[in-house]
Order: sequence, then structure tokens, then C-alpha cells
Amino acid sequence: MILKPSFSLPTTATTLLSPCSPHQLNTLFFTHRSRRLISLSRLNSSFSQRRFSLPVAASGNNVFTSPEISKTFDFSSEEKIYKWWESQGYFKPNFDQGGGSPFVIPMPPPNVTGSLHMGHAMFVTLEDIMIRFNRMNGRPTLWLPGTDHAGIATQLVVERMLASEGIKRVDLGRDEFTKRVWEWKEKYGGTITNQIKRLGASCDWSRERFTLDEQLSRAVNEAFVKLHDKGLIYQGSYMVNWSPNLQTAVSDLEVEYSEEPGFLYHIKYRVAGSPDFLTIATTRPETLFGDVAIAVHPEDDRYSKYVGQTAIVPMTYGRHVPIISDKYVDKDFGTGVLKISPGHDHNDYLLARKLGLPILNVMNKDGTLNDVAGLFCGLDRFEVREKLWADLEETGLALKKEPHTLRVPRSQRGGEVIEPLVSKQWFVHMDPLAEKALLAVEKKELTIIPERFEKIYNHWLTNIKDWCISRQLWWGHRIPVWYVVGKDCEEDYIVARNAEEALEKAHEKYGLDVEIYQDPDVLDTWFSSSLWPFSTLGWPDVSAKDFNNFYPTNMLETGHDILFFWVARMVMMGIEFTGTVPFSHVYLHGLIRDSEGRKMSKSLGNVIDPLDTIKDFGTDALRFTIALGTAGQDLNLSTERLTANKAFTNKLWNAGKFVLQSLPSLSDASAWENLLALKLDKEETLLSLPLPECWAVSKLHILIGSVTASYGKLFFGDVGRETYDFFWSDFADWYIEASKSRLYGSGGNSVSVVSQAVLLYVFENILKLLHPFMPFVTEELWQALPYRKEALIVSPWPQNSLPRNIESIKRFENLQALTRAIRNVRAEYSVEPVKRISASVVGSAEVVEYISKEKEVLALLSRLDLSSVHFTNAPPGDANLSVHVVASEGLEAYLPLAAMVDISSEVQRISKRLSKMQTEYDALVTRLNSPKFVEKAPEEVVRGVREKAEEVEEKIKLTKARLDFLNSTTLVSQ
Repeated sequence: MILKPSFSLPTTATTLLSPCSPHQLNTLFFTHRSRRLISLSRLNSSFSQRRFSLPVAASGNNVFTSPEISKTFDFSSEEKIYKWWESQGYFKPNFDQGGGSPFVIPMPPPNVTGSLHMGHAMFVTLEDIMIRFNRMNGRPTLWLPGTDHAGIATQLVVERMLASEGIKRVDLGRDEFTKRVWEWKEKYGGTITNQIKRLGASCDWSRERFTLDEQLSRAVNEAFVKLHDKGLIYQGSYMVNWSPNLQTAVSDLEVEYSEEPGFLYHIKYRVAGSPDFLTIATTRPETLFGDVAIAVHPEDDRYSKYVGQTAIVPMTYGRHVPIISDKYVDKDFGTGVLKISPGHDHNDYLLARKLGLPILNVMNKDGTLNDVAGLFCGLDRFEVREKLWADLEETGLALKKEPHTLRVPRSQRGGEVIEPLVSKQWFVHMDPLAEKALLAVEKKELTIIPERFEKIYNHWLTNIKDWCISRQLWWGHRIPVWYVVGKDCEEDYIVARNAEEALEKAHEKYGLDVEIYQDPDVLDTWFSSSLWPFSTLGWPDVSAKDFNNFYPTNMLETGHDILFFWVARMVMMGIEFTGTVPFSHVYLHGLIRDSEGRKMSKSLGNVIDPLDTIKDFGTDALRFTIALGTAGQDLNLSTERLTANKAFTNKLWNAGKFVLQSLPSLSDASAWENLLALKLDKEETLLSLPLPECWAVSKLHILIGSVTASYGKLFFGDVGRETYDFFWSDFADWYIEASKSRLYGSGGNSVSVVSQAVLLYVFENILKLLHPFMPFVTEELWQALPYRKEALIVSPWPQNSLPRNIESIKRFENLQALTRAIRNVRAEYSVEPVKRISASVVGSAEVVEYISKEKEVLALLSRLDLSSVHFTNAPPGDANLSVHVVASEGLEAYLPLAAMVDISSEVQRISKRLSKMQTEYDALVTRLNSPKFVEKAPEEVVRGVREKAEEVEEKIKLTKARLDFLNSTTLVSQ
């Protein structure tokens, strides 16, 4: 949804750049010429001479630019502001404020190979909002940044770089290759960090961590040893996702499924000792060499007579496999006969383990077939698929090949097709860990936001599988397992925290004459990431200062797509190693999609680059747009939304310009003394204010309470919308305009001072409320305000439960209703904007009393002739010559028609319009009366014509009524 003001401003854009338009000044001061006459050129000159000093902290460093100098907020200043914040130490937790317990968020560590995308922009924006809000509330606030070593991604990047030089990883050897990766990391690894800074992330960069840092590596080894000592880590051969090109197992998260065109191959299997054949349908005929059984559904009468017999696997020289029955088989898929290849299909693997069937592997690690495939040995799996089908056709065992949409698993990193493969790996036994993580949510020790994700979390942990944690890579945390030369690797291995400890254990077990070597595999990147919230704070050294001060953390914010792969694992590891959940709340955001709701991808060409967006719209507009989403739901990002929020930034800037130009000169000590003496957060002061000022302050105080509550509930979309609406609709559209009657009217200095105080008070609080969303423009504006003692980033949050006057709000709403009613009449009768009209305001004595006190405000906002505005408790004598408007119950106005328009000209104009309307209506009715049109035209076309006719008919009625009124007015006046 694109947010817009409730109605367009009555002034032009230029009006906001100056205190009020020349016409408004001339009109207002002409009507009070006898009491006050001011030269417009002199007034503008006085504005140009006003310049306010910057706060002490920011003065003299050329960081900030006042809106009095710059026409718009300059996006290029964002980086200067960020560097100034960081140089002042504002991103570090401050324990001197006494604001309560620390607030800590561990940043989800982006890949060191990463480049900023909208997913990063989402989590940086939301986490920075939380951090800035809590910092301003006085809590010692820590946002822990860092990057992930990204084992597969980083190794791929460096391998490709070496390949461009004609070098292969294996030619270098492990040590030299690892050295090259570290060199690459030092040179390019900071890219993503600098890009995150560009988004305004107020992290404590002095605590930045990298998952391969020495301390974090010690934590990883400690975790592995502890889990192994408890029997929770084991080694075995099980089904994994295998990447033939990368030559490693990969996690479920690194496998992406895509819908691709393929074929369903129908192959005949002979029933042994019988002339009968069973036809199976498969998408992967090359795996038939790994078949260990043929399965049918136990209730499928077509095949029940074959259960217990054997079938001959084609092209295997007569290898027999049993024909079995199991409810797993889908009778309606294909032929209802299923080949069981447990070495190359996840579901077949589970079925084979359940039924005690053997596992037969036909694939080498590089995706070629092994010697089990006979003549096809050494050929690539996809090449075998084509050649095998040709051979099956030749032997008469190929029945048919039909088009079929495949769900293909592809590597997220390399794009190749993943092969389900049984491989010897290291695993974590997850059930005991999952039980504790489930209990944490049940006991409300952990809160997941939105709450609906608790069901998904519980379902995943209830059905969790053991975790394959080993990867066949060279870059990453080396598995802390050592083997003894000459011993059985599966039986005789040593788990230790480091090589020295491993050797010491080997000496104790096998004597001094022993040689050991370390397991070549590395740990899954997610293993180290699962320790992130507490390892970054010093664990396993639980006496570390950071660990004691900041653990457990308050919040984890991340995408809902990694709830299982990262969040749940962190919960399990945190409970296991620290005895408590690592964070009390998990806030899950959705994906950012394009304007049509599609997932962003290079293939679709719809990827929106955050850095390009920042150049065009500014960081604040991007952040504000992103933050308006709802927790856990995807957000559609469009240029229209960004454009609207860039306009919001400019509106804020122009409002700041107006406020600054409206304030007294700093040399006017008396004016500033009076202004600063008004304590607008006190009830007695509030009740003494004139109506518009009391309304503005009361509405602000209500907003502060509502927004503060929404911040606390993490309802950031509500915060943004409520603050936006208040600023644009209440402050800019109404109070700024109303204040011009104070600043340049007849009320004198005392009234001006009150208005100046309210303008400053409301505006500075708006900046505070918006700062977590839009940190750069709000800080720039804050620094331009006089008498600011600290930076906005560390200024105190507005107090809650501030006084408000509900009666004043209702009264000003009546004045607004009256203004809108008069504006509508002006628009309806096309009254020229510069024309001031007369009005008689009618109401009860009470209403007339408080509305009449704001006569100048009403005249300014409604463009009335101040000398011709009258207040009575009964309709005026010329009521029948006036347009009557009802603003609200007990408040009306009569606007003399002759003072607004030339009645004769208006009658002619409306008569012509009525004639055109009638012609249009007649044409529509003619079409609808035509049987040929009604019967042959599409239903939606006929319906559209009918609706258009009804619309024009209604306009004709209204126009006739207005014409009758004008004619009657003419008769009465005659």
C-alpha cells in the first residue's frame, strides 16, 4: 500500500519552503493594516539572516547541513553521518545511563562472499530499528555483527579465481589453497560489511566476529568434543545430498527444487519363471542398476498374485529382486509398480531401512556410474540415461517415454543436479536436543513471532532427522578427529580439542611410538553458526565479561525460511551448552518480492539492488518502505512505494525548514527564554494552550503512547503508518498551516512564542519517533535544531503517558470539519484559489465561542475574507442566497454565492456541462436498448456500459439540482 496524505495541501511546494505564501501574507496583513503592517521583503530578509549553531558534539566537523541551506536532504551525506556516529562511540553499549537490563541482538552473519541484497536490507532495517529504539530508551544496547566463512561458497569463489589462472585446487595442496582463501578473505571479505554499514546498521563493530576466528574455532571444537562425549555425535554411512561437482555432502538448505520438463520412462521387468511382465514408471532409469526390490500396494488387486515372487532387473544379466508389497506405494502414480533403489532416492532409502533391504550404490562421487552398472561404468549419469533407454528400446523392454514435469533438486551454489547418495559422514543425534528445544517453547521460555510459526517449529523438531555435519571441503572448521596410522579408522579414532590434546590421548592409549593424522573433512557451516549467539560472547569461557553482561540475548531476528536450519539449531545448542535458551524472542520476517509478488531472481530479471535503490531514493526511504511490512509476511517492493517514501523524506525536510525559519533568532534571548519556559509535557501548560496548539500537542502525546506500545510489541508497520499519518496529515497539513496565523497574524509576540514552542516540541518528538526507521534525515534535522545537547541517536525517548486534552481534540476536529466543508464548496463551484470569500458560521453558543477565537486560523485554512467572517447562533438573512454546509452536529456555515462566483456565468457553464452529460447518457441508453448489443457483446462489456449509464444519470441529477439552486438564487436576488 502506498501511503498518501488524506488530502492535498492547500499550499504549493513553494509554500513550505517559505513561512507562508505572499498572497496569504498580503491578505492577512491587509485586513489588519490598522494594527500591523509588515513588508514582505523585510520579512523574507529576516528569515535569511537566521542561522542556528549546531550541537556541541557536531559543531565544526562539516558533517551536517541545515535545511535552511540545502533545498533537499542530500543522500551523499549519509556516509558522513554514519562515520560520525561510529567515531563518537554511539554504537557501543552504554552502562552509565541506568536504563535497565542490556538489549542484545546477534546479527545473522552474512556470507563473507556475499553482496548486499534485499534480504540483507530487510534484516538490517528491522534489527537496527529494535536497536535504536532500545538505545534511546536508555538500555545498554549491543548489536553483535559478524560474517560467516561460508564453506562451499567461499571455496567455489577461490577455485574459480584460481581456474582463471590455470590452477587447480588439488595442484596447490590443502595448506597452500587455504592460505590463498585467507588472502582472498582479507582482500574482499569486508565488502558485505561495508555495504551493511551503508544501510545504517548501528552495530558495535569493535566486537565484529568471523566464524573462523580463533576464539570461535575453539568454541566449535569444544562443542564437537562435548557432543561426542555424550554420545550425540557419531560416524556412519547414510543417505545425504551429494554434490558431484563440489564433491561434498550439502545441507537441505543448500538444495533448491525446481519444476523442469522431463520424461516418465515406462520399463518392463520380467517376472522370474513367468511370461508376465511388470511395468514400472520412473524418471531416472539409470538407477535401475541399484534396484533391490519391486514394490506394489498390498490392496492393488492387479499385482497381488506376484507378491512373494521375484523380478529380473533389465540389463543386469538376470539379477533377481523380490516383489514386495507396502502401503508406501501410490497405486495411482504411473503403473502402480515402484522400483526400489535405496542408494539413490531418499524415500526408497527409508523404505529399505524399514524393511531390511540391502543398499546398492551404483554412483561414483563425481556422478559417473561405478562397476555395478557393467558396460555403463565410467559414464556420466545423464549420458547413461539416454544410452540405457536406447538399449531398452532395442531389447523390447522399453514400453514408452512420455513428457513429465520433474521436481529437480539443484545445488544452491553450483546449480548442478544433486544426487541422493549413501556416504560415510559425521552426524549429530538430534532427538535428545530437540526435546529440550520443544520444551522451551512450551514453557514460554522462547517466544516466536509471529506465533503461527510455533506450529511449524514444533512440527519440524518433532519429526527431526539426524544432522549430517561433515563436508568434503578444505575451507572451514576441520573436524576435530584424529586417526592413528595403521589402525581401523571406524574403530580407532581420537576426538580432541586440538592436535596437542589428540597426540596426548594417542600416547596414553597406544604408547609413545604412534603417528596420528586429522580427518580431512570440515564441519557444516551451520554447525559453527548454531553456536553464534554465545560463542561470539566468549563461550566456552563463561567467565568472559561479554558473556556475563550480555547472555542470554534478547532477540534473534531473521527470515522465516531458515527457522529450522539455523534458529532451531541455535536453540538446541544454546540449551545444551549454556543451560538456557540463547535468546528470549525470535522475530521472523518474510521475503521481499517484486511489485507483482514474484520471488526476485536473476532469471526473471526482477532483482532490485539495495545500493542502486539507495542512490535513487536514499537509505531512509528504503528502510521506511521495508519496515512497513507485517512480521512473517512477504513484502512486495515497488518503485511507487519507494517514490512515495522519498517524498515523505522531502516532506520531513521541508517541515524542518519551516520550523527553523519560524523560530526566533538566537540573538533574541528574551524570546528564547519565554519559548523554553513552556513545558509542554506538563498538564497545566497543555490546558493553557489555544485550541490548535492544545490539539497538536494532545495528538502528539497520544501518538507517543501508541507508537511506544507498538515498538514494544514489534508492530513496526503500525509504528510507521501511525507516525506517517500524524506527521503528514496532522502536523504538516493542519498545524503548520494553522501556525502561520500565529506567526504572521495579529496576535502579537506572546501568541507567536506559543506557536514556535509547539512547532519545535512536536517536530523534535516526531524526529525521535521516526529515528529508528529513518536515522539519517532525522539526525541531520535534529542537528540543525537549536539547543540540542546530544545526538539524536542517543537522545532519550519521549516519556509515555503524557497529558492530553480530549475535549480540545474534539473541538479542533469540528474546526477541521468546517474547513473541509468550505474547501469542498470552493472546489465544487471552481472558486479561484486566490479569491477570499465571506462566511457566516452558525452554531450553539459554546461552539461559536471556541470557533470564533480561532477566526484567523479558520480564515487562513479556508481562504476566507477575515473581515467578512461572522459568527451567529441563527442563519443569516441572506441564507437563501448562500450555499449551506453542515460541518458537524451544531456547526454550520452559509457561504454567499454571489461572493464566490458570477451566477449568470456559472449557470451558463453548468448548463453546457449538463447538455454534454445528457448526450452521453442518451448514447449509453441507446446501446443498452439495442437487443443486438445486449445479446452479442461480452457480459462484462454490457455490465460496464450499464454501470457507466447509472453513474452519468446520478451526475445529471446532482447537476440539475445545482442548476435549480443557481436559478432560484438569481430569482431571489432579482
